[in-house]
Amino acid sequence: MCDKRLCACEKKVHPGFMNPFDDRVKALDEAYENFTKVESGSLLKKYLDRHVFNMLKTRLTNTQSSLMDVIQSGLKNLDSNVGIYAPDQHSYSVFAPLFNPVIEEYHRGFTPEDVHPPLDWGDPEKLGNLDPDGEFIISTRIRCARSVNGYPLNPTMTKSHYQELEAKVQQILSTLEDELKGNYYSLIKMDKITQQQLIDDHFLFKEGDRFLEAANSNRFWPVGRGIFYNDAKTFLVWCNEEDHLRLISMQKGGDLAAVYSRLVRGATEVGKKIPFSRHRRLGYLTFCPTNLGTTIRASVHARFPKLNTNPERFHEIANMYNLQIRGTRGEHTEGEEGVFDISNKRRLGLTENDVVSEMRIGILELIKEEKRLQESE
Repeated sequence: MCDKRLCACEKKVHPGFMNPFDDRVKALDEAYENFTKVESGSLLKKYLDRHVFNMLKTRLTNTQSSLMDVIQSGLKNLDSNVGIYAPDQHSYSVFAPLFNPVIEEYHRGFTPEDVHPPLDWGDPEKLGNLDPDGEFIISTRIRCARSVNGYPLNPTMTKSHYQELEAKVQQILSTLEDELKGNYYSLIKMDKITQQQLIDDHFLFKEGDRFLEAANSNRFWPVGRGIFYNDAKTFLVWCNEEDHLRLISMQKGGDLAAVYSRLVRGATEVGKKIPFSRHRRLGYLTFCPTNLGTTIRASVHARFPKLNTNPERFHEIANMYNLQIRGTRGEHTEGEEGVFDISNKRRLGLTENDVVSEMRIGILELIKEEKRLQESE
């Protein structure tokens, strides 16, 4: 169910407005003027024209967030791909004239008239193993994000919000059983050596992402942040990183069915105990518009040495199957030693089953092409 106070899902909530002579409007005007004079390939640059800017510059959400809160990361980081974030759930309604075209382009044609389908995990067992012989895929990882009803998103959360939400999440996770059973570790109590080891092992998030920092997402760090993982470290939950919750299933090799099955079990169990923010049109609500809808990012760390030397063909196949190629240390990083993180790009307008199935087909096609290139030598 939606939290109507926050995401305006079932009724129209009229946004507030700033006085045109407010200092915040003057600062916005100045920032926009400067932005019009610089080069940027971001979707923010593409869709924030003067007409849209003038329409939105005095609007406020129900947490008193302004257009500046939405665009400040893209203004500061001109190399952003997208450049906008939602400081609260209400932003997707108040600033829809900017969010809608960005969402439509990123999610490949999801228009303002489209409605995200209901939750449908499908049958995980049908996905199989992508690389049973272990030739190409090092590991498989699927995550989904969730925002919690009753709490705004990171930039507008108070210190008390962080502490209260972490306590709730910790209590809920302590009830998980069997394969999912594990322990929660609060970041504020974690020593630096343990923290760095978890980061190096690709288990833990870290502070310092300049895109999130510019969006005001790292407030009160490390208060309210933490990580849960089961004994095998194959099921993880991040608390208050970019979104309220990131639920993650991962393991070595290419057994997509096993990884997805575990995520479904974990998300289902947590969802029984805490209400998530879901919009009637946009699906599950997230801080970044690229994660809306299913919020699922299904990925592999894979080694494709021949495709690595043929980047044009590599990206051609990736684009054909809506895949994103990036480095193994996260967004905005390069591949290391020919190892890449390859994931689905679309999350909105498809079911959970559709998203993972599309990723599966694309990865199998990359494996097929890598084998062809090797055999043609």
